[in-house]
Amino acid sequence: MAGLLVFGYGNPSRGDDALGPLFLEALQERLASSPGGDIEFLQDFQLQIEHALDLAGRDRVLFVDAHVGCPPPFRFERLVPRRDGSYTTHAVSPQALLEVYRRLNRGEPPPAYLLSIRGERFGLGDALSREAESNLESALRFAEALIRKTTGTGWDSLPSGPDQKYGFSLA
Repeated sequence: MAGLLVFGYGNPSRGDDALGPLFLEALQERLASSPGGDIEFLQDFQLQIEHALDLAGRDRVLFVDAHVGCPPPFRFERLVPRRDGSYTTHAVSPQALLEVYRRLNRGEPPPAYLLSIRGERFGLGDALSREAESNLESALRFAEALIRKTTGTGWDSLPSGPDQKYGFSLA
């Protein structure tokens, strides 16, 4: 079992909602040549409570999703377990999934983070918008640098937001 789980989710048929799955595919390609990659990639249309089982035994988890409410190009944040109403729906929030993990295992989930990529259009059959393509590229560069150059709790010290300095070059 890999230490890092990167979990991209979204519906590829709904325009910019495809950002999570597209991110995952592109990141896998970019990191394929990296030696010693202790990373597992997981993709689905949405989070469900059963995904709490995928978190067991991980050192860290990175959730990746499209969001219309975050500033462009993306937002990176540490997650904490939180019970909300989503655990009874088809679209569980990552915070609620962490809370499900906590209750199932009677212990704390692995450190988890959310990379929200700004999307603009989410209509059924919409193509990926140009803005979303640009935001995706920025998020990929950030994630590559994050995974390659920071370890362990170093992720917690990173400021959130695209205008912040990350302590390493995104070039």
